[in-house]
Amino acid sequence: MPIDSPGHHGSPRARRAVGTIERAAPIELLGRVPYGRLATSIRALPFLAVARHIVSDGRILLRMHSGFGYHEACDGSVVAYGADNYNGPSSGDGELWSVQFTGPAEIAHPAPEQRQLFGAAPATVNGEPFAPAYIRVDPHFVTEHTLSFADRAQRVSR
Repeated sequence: MPIDSPGHHGSPRARRAVGTIERAAPIELLGRVPYGRLATSIRALPFLAVARHIVSDGRILLRMHSGFGYHEACDGSVVAYGADNYNGPSSGDGELWSVQFTGPAEIAHPAPEQRQLFGAAPATVNGEPFAPAYIRVDPHFVTEHTLSFADRAQRVSR
């Protein structure tokens, strides 16, 4: 099922938690922040890695530093990826959101126009020159959650 089709927002419980966020599909929310966290495992141990993301053809394209080999650990595996606006300014209605999804990942070789969508790359990662690696993830299970402070602000101001 395409990730932006009706009914593809996770469990019924997650759909109830979504509230007003249904005005934007999860993929559209990802476009509002540049970075997220990739989760998978290496030698049966879990790890998280920061990655820059873009949306391309209904799939998520990630850019990360190749020097750690994380992209190789993800290739052919099911991974999880999440992004949120928790550390940025909340939207005008006082709403914070997070999007998480799981799906198979593969090493990708994006076209030059896709690479440009990522914007400037970091100069270094942990003091070493940044060397990009790209992973394409096909989201199969998507959830989104919101934290709304709008009602609380109205009650406090009364």
